[in-house]
Amino acid sequence: MGDLYVWLVSFFFLIALLIVLIYQLMCLADLEFDYINPYDSASQINKVIFPEFISMGVLCLFYLLTGHWGMSILCGPYIYYNVRMYLRRQHLIDVTEIFNMLNWEKKQRLFKLAYLVFLLFLSVFWMIYYALEDDE
Repeated sequence: MGDLYVWLVSFFFLIALLIVLIYQLMCLADLEFDYINPYDSASQINKVIFPEFISMGVLCLFYLLTGHWGMSILCGPYIYYNVRMYLRRQHLIDVTEIFNMLNWEKKQRLFKLAYLVFLLFLSVFWMIYYALEDDE
């Protein structure tokens, strides 16, 4: 029964991360269609960058502490990319360069979104597996 709760917590973490990424993509789309100015768009996206990084780090640590090594290893490339962006000081969006980097920022977030959907699929799979196993 404990593993079922682990996967349920993991599911909610991944849903929260997906919401943050979709919010960032919506801000970029609003900027692209000129519904919002670059300063507001950059400040709104930059506000949720650190919570995204921290949430993913906590999720990976959660997987490690609960003994789900495979999922923790699958979180590794995402965390590595976030740490690399942070160390290069490329994690925040620059207001003056946002229009030049708009396509790159959208592609980057779409890739992250696809990666998180894959992790969510695995989390749902294992949650259902352990729910049916506990039922027997």
